[in-house]
Amino acid sequence: MRGKHSKLYYWAFVLPSLAAIFIVILLPLILGIGTSLTDSDGYQASFIGLQNYTRLLSDDQFLYSLGFTLRFSAVSVLLINAIGLGLALIVTQKLGKISVLLRTIFFMPNLIGGIILGFIWQFIFVRAFASIGTATGLAFFSGWLADATTGFWGLVIVFLWQMSGYIMIIYISFLANIPGELIEAGEMDGANKWQAFWKIKFPLLAPAFTISLFLTLANAFKIYDMNLALTNGAPYGSTEMVAMNIYNTAFFQYRQGYAQAKAIIFLLLVALISLTQVFLTRRKEVDV
Repeated sequence: MRGKHSKLYYWAFVLPSLAAIFIVILLPLILGIGTSLTDSDGYQASFIGLQNYTRLLSDDQFLYSLGFTLRFSAVSVLLINAIGLGLALIVTQKLGKISVLLRTIFFMPNLIGGIILGFIWQFIFVRAFASIGTATGLAFFSGWLADATTGFWGLVIVFLWQMSGYIMIIYISFLANIPGELIEAGEMDGANKWQAFWKIKFPLLAPAFTISLFLTLANAFKIYDMNLALTNGAPYGSTEMVAMNIYNTAFFQYRQGYAQAKAIIFLLLVALISLTQVFLTRRKEVDV
């Protein structure tokens, strides 16, 4: 009887979660795949097979948005993790109450939503930078969001400002779990702080790299709200990321089937890159 009750309790807890996963994730995915094989405009649809997928190969704007997103993700992931680790090393020093204050300041941008964040930095890039350019006569500060190159770096800067503090918290948690005995042993063997970091701390932070790289990759690829508020893809779609391209295709061009095909390809690409990253970084993890 006890075994039957245990199984009953088990399924009573598991089934709601499985049902939620099916309704929220699996069912929309299945319906999305079906829609991608049609010419749906949101109201009516007819089956066209793989035509949407073959059309992607000649869609210059989608391919450009995909390349733009890949470049943005690569640069952002590297810089966010470098800055986050640097901030973690700073605030884990013996700074007293200043350390707590710095952690709060560095983490606060992560609490601001992407839309609001984009509008805040749009004001900085457009109004504040223009004022600085007028006062100094430097063309560097003029038209930051009106150019594809500076617009790209504007998006990177805003994403760095939002995510670095969050990634810092992850690195802090792993730095705090590094046994002090290992550091002391290294110092007794003559290692300075720089050597102790590279030879002891850095290898032991491999699990933190696995988690942080995955999170930053996932967030970088799916950005929409910040892109919308900061540049809205301007000028002429040169700063349009994949999420915005898919949204515009579905809800401005009313090509739901084609947008779903883009989303499926994007999903497969992100999954491939993320799983590859996790596989490679997990191999570098070191057991304490």
